[in-house]
Amino acid sequence: MSVPSTVGVYGGGRMGAGIAHAFLAAGSEVIVVESSPSTAEAALDRIHRITARAAEPAGLGRVRVTADPHELGGCGLVVEAVPEDGGLKAEVLAVAAKHAPGAVLASNTSSLSIGGLAAGLAAPERFIGLHFFNPVPVSSLVEIVVGPRTAATLVTEAEGWVRALGKTPITVNDSPGFASSRLGVHLALEAMRMLEEGVASAEDIDAAMTLGYRHPVGPLRTTDIVGLDVRLAVAEHLARELGPRFKPPQILRMLVAQGHLGRKTGKGFYEW
Repeated sequence: MSVPSTVGVYGGGRMGAGIAHAFLAAGSEVIVVESSPSTAEAALDRIHRITARAAEPAGLGRVRVTADPHELGGCGLVVEAVPEDGGLKAEVLAVAAKHAPGAVLASNTSSLSIGGLAAGLAAPERFIGLHFFNPVPVSSLVEIVVGPRTAATLVTEAEGWVRALGKTPITVNDSPGFASSRLGVHLALEAMRMLEEGVASAEDIDAAMTLGYRHPVGPLRTTDIVGLDVRLAVAEHLARELGPRFKPPQILRMLVAQGHLGRKTGKGFYEW
């Protein structure tokens, strides 16, 4: 199965730019919607940089970045990739549904309920979770999240799209944190508690997982890559949904309050 011929990506941050690049590389025309002309320009620059690193300049002729959601009208698929805020995601999904009424809608959420996000949509059977991983160009996984009203035929279609992107799909039912965030965040929070308690250094805690369990990256370095603010938001959501075992450690709250968000700010559990 091939990818849709025209794909919209609503949100052109790090994740949105990476998702746009993935569909460009697979042959789609891509329309990225941002909130303003200035943020649209920044999004286009991100896509240029990702494409340059991947040595795929030809794809840039098939991307448009705009602040006008009307341009989504011809899309077969629109992927929402805005920050992990349920209200914001619901808002942009409603806008996408209005301007691309024939499109499949997908959310790149890493933890929010697909059923909850679908509640405001007229066609929840055409809505699904497509959880890409950061950095998108080198990650081989996409988590497909099936909402309570997602059509079975759409699940099969989405699995085909992910394979056409050169990635591997896993399919999970809608639940807090799905499979990937629930497991990954739980491990990271315990690593933070160990660091907070002085059990070992960040480097040695990570080495325990990379060398002892063959994880490619340790949980604290992964948190820096994902963003400490993102991890905090997901942990708080999971704590509300699943209980105190996901309560964020004080060290995470402190670093976020200080503006140390990981790689994107130059400092988190590591210096970057």
